[in-house]
Amino acid sequence: MLAPIHDRLKAELAHLKEQQQYRQLPNLEHQGRHVISNSKKLLNIASNDYLGLGGDTALQHEFFEYLQQLPATDFPKMSATSSRLLTGNDAQLQLLEEELEQWYEVAAGKKDSASKKAALVINSGYHANIGILPALTALPVKTLILADKLVHASIIDGIRLSQNKACTYRRYRHNDYEHLAMLLAQAEDTVERIIIITESIFSMDGDRADLPALVRLKAQDARIELYVDEAHAVGVLGKQGCGLAEETQTLADIDYVVGTFGKAFASIGAYILCDDTVKSWLVNHMRPLIFSTALPPINHAWTRFILTKMPELQASRQHLAQISVQLGQTISSSHQASSAPQDVSYQSPIVPYILGDNAKTITKAAQLQAAGFYALPIRPPTVPANTARIRLVMNAKITTEDCARLIEYL
Repeated sequence: MLAPIHDRLKAELAHLKEQQQYRQLPNLEHQGRHVISNSKKLLNIASNDYLGLGGDTALQHEFFEYLQQLPATDFPKMSATSSRLLTGNDAQLQLLEEELEQWYEVAAGKKDSASKKAALVINSGYHANIGILPALTALPVKTLILADKLVHASIIDGIRLSQNKACTYRRYRHNDYEHLAMLLAQAEDTVERIIIITESIFSMDGDRADLPALVRLKAQDARIELYVDEAHAVGVLGKQGCGLAEETQTLADIDYVVGTFGKAFASIGAYILCDDTVKSWLVNHMRPLIFSTALPPINHAWTRFILTKMPELQASRQHLAQISVQLGQTISSSHQASSAPQDVSYQSPIVPYILGDNAKTITKAAQLQAAGFYALPIRPPTVPANTARIRLVMNAKITTEDCARLIEYL
């Protein structure tokens, strides 16, 4: 590397340190619901393992016992070795897609073929969002994308990759459907297609989109399609664990339902539920799918195993809701300078403790770690300027007593 470029990199990194925005990879050891950081055992309240399945050794042993009962010819391979379009389309992967479709049908309560969705498994949520959107907008059709201001970075990158002569985009204020309606009204008559994009649970604020309101907006204009990223809602909401769309009974009204296995599923990978024709289009035009080696079949076997458990985990979801509300009430009360708990409805297991200042947030995170909690500061540009926060994340293995102890230190 040329010395002047190297010096500039060092200077920019030094500037990040001055701004309290410098990132480093942590050295961690995982032990169930705890992590070992700097030789100290800390309760993990920073993970997206919402159901606590990632550290459930009993569940893992059950899976391994299941594998041992399989004939040698059926044992899942440890690597796919190529893309799905070559030799990577293993039986485990095809079964997973079939079971996802069945899971969706039960959650949607729909049995007619007109409402049936096809499942396509993808390597990660990031691969999904940077691949699906450019593929959908590859047609020479004048398209307008309208995305919530706070959608995930992967969606923003997917939108940027979608920009072409036929496709433009705008972003509406977070969860502001009057602003969205205004942008829809401003759409030119020459626009043939409008794609509204939102997360169902937003990753940094932990609040929900109003999916029924979006469905009502969609019903007013035949050009509108809905794209909903359920990454932080899958496994967390709905009787089947299918997410906010299941809970709000809007599954059948959403054109593109994207979910992930890397959070509540404690696995890896992602999926989209969409029209069968759209699935075929993605197989032919989605670059991250076409040009990536498929995930190992052993991972798909684990995901299938977890999928069978999802409908049985309602008690875990209810406990998760209870401790999340308990924590949310404390945060709400502290922001309102009141000792009386506020009436906080359940949004998600993500409870942001917004402190604003970077240095103050880093200090508070260090205090929580000293008290035995693995809490991390989240700073710009991950979140908007002056909204640095500690992203407190509950999971179903955290006890009521754990939650009460955390509240003491807040």
